Amino acid sequence: MLLKVVIVDDEIKAINSLELILSEYCQNLKIVGRAGNVVEAIKEIQNKKPDIVFLDIEMPYGTGFDVLESIPERNFAVIFTTAYNDYAIKAIKANADDYLLKPVDIEELLIAVKKAQEKIQKPAFTDPVKESQVYSGQNHIPKKIPLATNEGCEFVNIDDIIRVAAEGSYSTIFLSDKRKVMVSKNLKEIEDMLQSSFFYRVHKSHLINLLLVKRLIRIDGGTIEMTDGSHVALSRRNKEEFIQRMAQFSSLSLSYLE
Repeated sequence: MLLKVVIVDDEIKAINSLELILSEYCQNLKIVGRAGNVVEAIKEIQNKKPDIVFLDIEMPYGTGFDVLESIPERNFAVIFTTAYNDYAIKAIKANADDYLLKPVDIEELLIAVKKAQEKIQKPAFTDPVKESQVYSGQNHIPKKIPLATNEGCEFVNIDDIIRVAAEGSYSTIFLSDKRKVMVSKNLKEIEDMLQSSFFYRVHKSHLINLLLVKRLIRIDGGTIEMTDGSHVALSRRNKEEFIQRMAQFSSLSLSYLE
């Protein structure tokens, strides 16, 4: 399947560099449009109807976010390419598929393209903004959160977060692929970023994904086993609320869980 691509950037060198990489490593992509500012970008996207848009942020006559806001029905994947890392959170809220810093790393670019292709090839690929709203039930809840690491900024699917453990002013995030990511944010900051009823503070030092709870073990007041086999202590004062929360996700009665 040949996918159409539009590249939006106010630097001709950046466009040429991206074109060169895509032509060499992504044979199933066809570049059908180029734009150097917001006005041109909107026209190219509307006329060429691309599958993937590589979008710069700071440009003449506005930003990449202005481009997206001007296209109400978005049925294409968006990969931001920018020299600035200050817009990561805003990119997530705009439901971007990835966020690459210039100079673009080839390996990171190929990973971003692969994710975009997989998304596009889904039978029910629709506007990602609407898709996110259906998933969450609320417009303001993101499906991904940005995590600042030593290497840069990693975008993590909220669904993949099993639990978060406090490490003083830091937090360790445990993911479903067995990876651990340490970030310089306390547990409350992570909780605020998630903004999801699926996450619950079972202990002062632990936040868990309720959808990935495996079982409740009645030992020492209560221990929760997660789907990755890890065990998290359940504080006594949070036990009742935890049980009520879990009852919402199953057909079990409260008396059974208690």
